[in-house]
Amino acid sequence: MHAARRWGVLLPVLFLLAACQPKPKLVDAVNPLIGTAFNGHTFPGATVPFGMVSPSPDTGLNDWQHCAGYHHDDNTLLGFSQTHMSGTGAPDMCDLLLTPVTGDPVFEPGNGPGEGYRAHFDHNSEAARPGYYAVTLDENVIRCEMTATQRCAFYRFTFQGPEQRPGLLFDMLHGNDGGIYEADVRCTDGRHIEGFRRSYGFISNHVLYFCAELSEPVAFWTGYADGQALEPGVAAERMTKLHVAVPTEKPLLVRIGVSTVSCEAARANLFAELGDKSFGEVAREAAAQWEAALSPIQATFATEKEARIFYTSLYHTMVVPNLITDVDGGYRGWDKEVHHSPAGALYTNYSLWDTYRAVHPLYNLICPDRNVAFIRSMLERYRQIGMLPINEYGTCETFCMIGYHSVPVIADAILQDLGGFDYEEAWAAMKSIAEDPDRGVWPYKVYGYIPTGLDHSSVSKTLEYAYDDWCLSLVARKLGKDDEAAYFEKRAGNYANVFDPSVGFMRARREDGSWKEPFNPLQTAAHDQDFIEGNAWQYTFYVPHDRARMVELYGGPAAFGAKLDEMFATELTADDIVVPDITGLIGQYAHGNEPCHHVAYLYNDAGQPWKTQEMVARIKKEMYSDALDGLCGNDDCGQMSAWYVWSALGLYPVAPCSGLLDIGSPSVRSATVSLPGGGEFRIRTQTADGAQIGPEDIYILGMTLNGEPFTGTSLPLSAIQSGGSLVFTMGPEPID
Repeated sequence: MHAARRWGVLLPVLFLLAACQPKPKLVDAVNPLIGTAFNGHTFPGATVPFGMVSPSPDTGLNDWQHCAGYHHDDNTLLGFSQTHMSGTGAPDMCDLLLTPVTGDPVFEPGNGPGEGYRAHFDHNSEAARPGYYAVTLDENVIRCEMTATQRCAFYRFTFQGPEQRPGLLFDMLHGNDGGIYEADVRCTDGRHIEGFRRSYGFISNHVLYFCAELSEPVAFWTGYADGQALEPGVAAERMTKLHVAVPTEKPLLVRIGVSTVSCEAARANLFAELGDKSFGEVAREAAAQWEAALSPIQATFATEKEARIFYTSLYHTMVVPNLITDVDGGYRGWDKEVHHSPAGALYTNYSLWDTYRAVHPLYNLICPDRNVAFIRSMLERYRQIGMLPINEYGTCETFCMIGYHSVPVIADAILQDLGGFDYEEAWAAMKSIAEDPDRGVWPYKVYGYIPTGLDHSSVSKTLEYAYDDWCLSLVARKLGKDDEAAYFEKRAGNYANVFDPSVGFMRARREDGSWKEPFNPLQTAAHDQDFIEGNAWQYTFYVPHDRARMVELYGGPAAFGAKLDEMFATELTADDIVVPDITGLIGQYAHGNEPCHHVAYLYNDAGQPWKTQEMVARIKKEMYSDALDGLCGNDDCGQMSAWYVWSALGLYPVAPCSGLLDIGSPSVRSATVSLPGGGEFRIRTQTADGAQIGPEDIYILGMTLNGEPFTGTSLPLSAIQSGGSLVFTMGPEPID
């Protein structure tokens, strides 16, 4: 056959075969184990986007390494609890422990296998993907699998050892917290276990109820109360642990519904969401939910590694916040009373000191309806207890960090006119927290800064309050409240009151206006000094809302750029105090903690955008990987991950509420962002000759926006939201 005719026959067949190939799934690029080593503090277990439950293994409790209950350095585990905090720096939750066991009842965890119900496992037996986790317990040869719905955990335990006596242990004393106020667990009939625990710790008053349904009947049970085991079948008023023997040669299925309201509500959640669904069906539905959640950003990369980092990062931005309402709308509110939601699904767990920076701006771009639901939850809290959240977990305010950063989250939604909530009520709530005399707000208003000694974190608070006040001024102006806009605009300038031009740093001042001595810009503070989780280097550049004036304070762009250079070059000495959060260091830049996350982009203000491009590319390369220690610090409810998502796209919200995105150094080959209104914004990178970029092509040689040349260092957010395209021409050497 003639070659042209042969190809004419074969090409349609080849195209047809290519079209028949299944499209790669985004969930396949996610590895939930990333971040479970070093200080990432993520957990590997099963959950669905923003779900109430997260069945996951607990390998340790109540210390820095085990804030999420799991750390990959361990090779023994206590069992599987139903709630976990993702990436935080304080331990809590890990409620309602379930452990598959064999043989006689053992109620104490012990320090190792053979000493209690703690079991050894091999990491090679682990499997983790969105909505699914599995591991094998070595001694008893139990294969443990788990998946989840919004309000339910679903387990499948396969007892593989010879002549085993299968059973389950429910431990209500177990928790990543300070202890329990009260707890109870009991076998209500042959196949149902119910109970609750109310605990204290980082979360001051945390309550969760559950109802578990077993696929096989309980042969007998043994309770535990007041520190000792009871006789089999004998109940006590408050049993805190329960062992149930479940003879079976088949896999044992355990369905668990949870609720903040009651065991009856947990049972209703269980029946509504799981019904008679199979384990495989629920796992597939969980994966499908994750595929849908990840799908608004369709990105391609030069390597599978980069894709894995990107989509695992995107995954981690959607593990929290977490649902609190039951299927009937019931929930236990911020006032600890039972309510019925008037506003649909409500959520908790807001690490706002972290997530206002990049996580919530990402939600506004790819899932604004979800962010509006988070804001409605904040406003419902305001109605109940008169206060917006600061750092809220389990519907309890922890006051762990500083600022009133619910303000930029709500303000950004108003300024983008997302709707879905009452702007006037939101304004009243935001103004209320900004005028609250607690947390150093009163001296901040009186002095224009917080004098050292009158409240902790005086410099950090002054800087962060100033930014939040700027956000308030923008909302006031939008709502026609000109006098209040002027008032908060003035307060937004308070950052300058803690800038000392003689040393070139933000630093602490006394009530009389004098500077606190001695001053060491390398001195890192924890939570009880003038800076919080940082030092003067890491906070000096926190003026995201008034960057032009910040540059002026340093004497102009060249001097400002030199100061940034000095930051990235200044090393710590052996005498400098460092707190555990300060990781991911490049000189004094600490990517492992949030105050520095915008700093690499400030070279744009120094007239040196190539240095922003160079440093952003370096941070992505050095501080992120697809290894299990692939996060250089706490993920902090997705903020570390959100930085990577934005920066891989070549953009970053240095000042949320500004309506601008700074331009950095993209690492995607292409990305299509699906917009809520149905449009698309497309990002593409290429070399000067039109080829695909390589790892060395980190510098921007040129850009086109919607086909027209674009030369700015920031992009209006509206340019993305209206749809279109941004093409970066990249190269290995910068241009001046």
